[in-house]
Amino acid sequence: MDDFVLARAVHVIAVMLWVGGVAFVTLALMPVIRADQPPAARIPAFHAIERRFSAQAKFWVLLAGASGFWMVWRYDMWGRFAEPRSWWMHAMVGLWLVFMMMLFVLEPLVLHRAMAAPDPEARTFSRMERVHRILLALALLTLFGAVAGSHGMT
Repeated sequence: MDDFVLARAVHVIAVMLWVGGVAFVTLALMPVIRADQPPAARIPAFHAIERRFSAQAKFWVLLAGASGFWMVWRYDMWGRFAEPRSWWMHAMVGLWLVFMMMLFVLEPLVLHRAMAAPDPEARTFSRMERVHRILLALALLTLFGAVAGSHGMT
C-alpha cells in the first residue's frame, strides 16, 4: 500500500471520529441533557459523560493533525497554502488549531473551573451548546470544502 494512501485513510478516519463525536455531543447528547435534567444538574450530567469522551477527542484531533501535517510534508504540498482555490487547506488547519486550543488549553484551564462553579440557571450549559453548534457548523463547512477541493472543485 502506498504511504500516502495509508496516511489519507488514517486522516479520514481520525477526522470522521473527531467530527462525528462533535456531532453526537451537539445533536444528541446536549439536547437530551437539556430535556431530561433540571438547569442546575445539566453541567454535572454533561461533565460525567464528557470526561470519558475527552481523551478520545484529544487522540483523534492529534492524529488528524499529525497525519495531515505528514501528508503536506511528505508530498511537499506547502504551495497549496498560497493558492486561493485551496482555501479549504487553511480551513482545516484553522479548525484543527481551534480544537487544539479548546481541548488542550481552554478545557483544562477555563472550562473545568466554569463547570465546577454553581450555575442554577444553566447559563454555562447554554453557552456550551451555542459554541458546540458553531464548531459543528465550521467543521461541516470545512469538511465540505476539503472533500470537494481534494476532488477538483475550485
